[in-house]
Amino acid sequence: MQLQKLLSLIRQAVDRYNMIAEGDKIAVGVSGGKDSLTLLYALKKLSQFYPKHFTVCAICVDLGYDNTDFTGIDEFCRNLDVPLTLISTQIGKIVMEERKESNPCSLCAKLRKGALVDEAVRLGCTRIAYAHHKDDFVETMLMSMIFQGKFYAFPPVTLFEDKNLRVIRPLMLVEESQVKGFVKRQEFPVLKSPCPIDGTTKRAYAKELVAQLQREHPGTKERLFHAITEGKIEDWALPGV
Repeated sequence: MQLQKLLSLIRQAVDRYNMIAEGDKIAVGVSGGKDSLTLLYALKKLSQFYPKHFTVCAICVDLGYDNTDFTGIDEFCRNLDVPLTLISTQIGKIVMEERKESNPCSLCAKLRKGALVDEAVRLGCTRIAYAHHKDDFVETMLMSMIFQGKFYAFPPVTLFEDKNLRVIRPLMLVEESQVKGFVKRQEFPVLKSPCPIDGTTKRAYAKELVAQLQREHPGTKERLFHAITEGKIEDWALPGV
């Protein structure tokens, strides 16, 4: 995928759900994976011509796993002229060793979000951008239906009233395959996930389920995404002002 196509899809999502306001300072949650690096790169490029002026910074939460090298991420941000804040934590040890959670993903996500939100507030940010793409939306919806018995997916915009902060998801119209192609073309310094259960989670199961449905019934993923965007899910009506 070319940069022009990526920016077009992101701008469609931003405009449709009013994700960016004049003067915003947007913190991109950077894990070092392909999705967050793509979002950071694209938002920086978008900031150079978008009608509403906004700035971008990067926040990376170090989970505390051994041998995680953020050198490539630091260089990537410097080349983009984007300030990077690296938060050192022991979240990995807490979740996997001390708590030994049966569902570690939920607690890990909660702790990471807390660290990210607190740092974004400290930096004076008005938005946090998460790199959830179209596939993530569909997989989350399936996981919610299968494991929780409800129809739910990430809202395009989430409001934290007590923090005066909004979470936005500008990659929501971009497919994972498009992200992979873009990252390969750009040769981004993708950081391999240090998580010891990566690839064996409920999300990995949902991803394979979507792939199977897509193989057997072409167009399934697009129809599921349409059901999400048109399904009148609670919280989706929130304006992104």
